[in-house]
Amino acid sequence: MSGFRRGVRLGIDVGRARIGVARCDPDGMLAVPVETVARSDDSLDRISQLADEFAPLEFVVGLPVNLQGTDTASTADARSFASALQHRTGVPVRLVDERLSTVSAHAALRSSGRNQKNSRSIVDQVAAVVLLQQAIDMEKSTGNPAGAAVPFDEEHP
Repeated sequence: MSGFRRGVRLGIDVGRARIGVARCDPDGMLAVPVETVARSDDSLDRISQLADEFAPLEFVVGLPVNLQGTDTASTADARSFASALQHRTGVPVRLVDERLSTVSAHAALRSSGRNQKNSRSIVDQVAAVVLLQQAIDMEKSTGNPAGAAVPFDEEHP
């Protein structure tokens, strides 16, 4: 576990309708679901409250690039949200490739016997768990934080 920075992290899966939130323990042993936040003008308020509650070392925000690794309309939305989140909370944000997190989340829910309709309310949390766990595992295996840091000096829209 050399190189792993100890501290709670909050994983954020940004969607157009909902935002999944997950967290991990300070040792990064396990990522667990926290809640699904409705996407609205109040989303940043709620996630700021969660940051106050959990005092994260950083946010890990999923960056939805396409399978070729290039940006999509959702990528710009996630970048903008990540920047606003960092600006609002002062907590560092890392953008992590989430290419397969939603697919993995749906697969995990299907294998647990849930169908897509009755999974809608929690799939975002599960996607946040998947992306956060991937980021933790990557940092533990390489000794480097996953993804890319959102610069603090970036102009906030």
